[in-house]
Amino acid sequence: MDQVPLLHRFLDAVRRYPDSVAVREPGGAEICYRDLDALTGQVRDFLIGRGVSPGDRVAIYLPKTIDAVASLLGVLRAGAAYVPVDPGSPAWRAAYILHDCAVRLVIADRSFLAGLEPELEALGASPAVLAVDEPGAAQGLTAAIERVGELPTTTDAGVPPEAVAYILYTSGSTGKPKGVTISHEAALAFVVWCARRFSPTADDRFSSHAPFHFDLSVLDLYVPLHHGASVVLIGEELGKDPQKLAQLIATERLTVWYSTPSILNMLVQYGHLERHDLGALRLVLFAGEVFPLPQFRALKALVPRPRYHNLYGPTETNVCTAYEVPDTVPDDRTEPFPIGWPCEHYLARVVDGEGRVVPRGAEGELLISGVGVMSDYWNLPDRNAAAFLVDPDGVRWYRTGDLVVEEPDGCLIFHGRADRMVKRRGYRIELGEIEAGLARHPGVGEVAVVAAADEHAGIRITAFLSPAAEERPSLIALKQFAVQVLPRYMAPDAYLWLEAIPRTSTDKTDYQRLKQLASPGGAAAPAAR
Repeated sequence: MDQVPLLHRFLDAVRRYPDSVAVREPGGAEICYRDLDALTGQVRDFLIGRGVSPGDRVAIYLPKTIDAVASLLGVLRAGAAYVPVDPGSPAWRAAYILHDCAVRLVIADRSFLAGLEPELEALGASPAVLAVDEPGAAQGLTAAIERVGELPTTTDAGVPPEAVAYILYTSGSTGKPKGVTISHEAALAFVVWCARRFSPTADDRFSSHAPFHFDLSVLDLYVPLHHGASVVLIGEELGKDPQKLAQLIATERLTVWYSTPSILNMLVQYGHLERHDLGALRLVLFAGEVFPLPQFRALKALVPRPRYHNLYGPTETNVCTAYEVPDTVPDDRTEPFPIGWPCEHYLARVVDGEGRVVPRGAEGELLISGVGVMSDYWNLPDRNAAAFLVDPDGVRWYRTGDLVVEEPDGCLIFHGRADRMVKRRGYRIELGEIEAGLARHPGVGEVAVVAAADEHAGIRITAFLSPAAEERPSLIALKQFAVQVLPRYMAPDAYLWLEAIPRTSTDKTDYQRLKQLASPGGAAAPAAR
């Protein structure tokens, strides 16, 4: 068995660049490769000493810090799979994830435990906990491990390439999140592809804007750490402040930026980019949603030097196609950029509803096959059966649910979704999960949620509700309830009341009618303040 396949190149970087900065937190705290190696080794020793074995799952429930990075890497060195949990998600959701994948242990910010523990108890789950006080600058994690006492001396566990490296939970149509399992070889294939395409060096300074439960973070972390480069962590609050974000890009001399288009658009609109020297940027990568052309033109005018790449792929494949934006975009172009051509470790196929390949130029669903595809959904055999098409040659193709058109040269053009999943700020959102969450409010009878493109927000989500009683909950009460039962990125933008949710002739929710009502001039009544 290989010794932690995904970390081979990181350990090589430790040997080659021991004193270089590996990870930096805004505000000045940083850790070099030598010290990061030592700390991740301590995490490994602690986990193995607590009975964690190859194949176990360990949850990381920490804010975005050096402590969290060291925890992720330490879990891998113990041969286990890490499960990053959104620190901003409701406690019930975090507990569900921990229970669903039967984590052996959770490394958690102590301040999160008050809300988490009762939810775990209600589910009958009782994983071991390493409580970290005030994580940051590696100090909280180091102190937590030191409190444990003497640790066994261990070595990195041997795991085969097909072993699970991490599980990322995404929105689920049933109202509960589902776990996407990614193997070492799948993650490594993506990181190697990135190295070939983007030529990282030890002099690079990568942004790490995406949270660790989001698949964009895989590029942010492993590409720089495999090449002796620096990772600059950007926490949630800073990541939503365009002026401070623009200042950080300049002062940290970032060379590679990766985020969703909505973040880049926010920087253009409110970051005063013209006031900052962004000359160190050589690459701007964007993924997770369509980048409207007017907003891209505005960004390119302000930051003309970097090469721009549109990266596409669901969590189940990470990036599976890519398109480098030409240095000069024709003035007469009005359509968003293509999602490009398949990455070298993938094959793509466009099919009709029966799974038959359609001619180039015809719309169909995009299927992806290759080493980078997820192993499966955790503990969801029925969902796994529906997620894949197995062709007569026995090749397994992942159904992305995205509609595309293949151009004569093989370039793929995105045309939308075949189901009720949307992407907002890069997060994949099943509208059914929002419906299930809001339906838990005692004052709500029925719920139906629709989404529509929005020039400024990218995607605007509207929740339609029918009252369960004569007195309707206020808008403030609905908003407060939404962030209690849903991650903040899923909270609707608008709440509209109807006496009854409209139905089709077959007694199904009439989503087309609701989209009309949600449009400007629609007849639905807004929720009261």
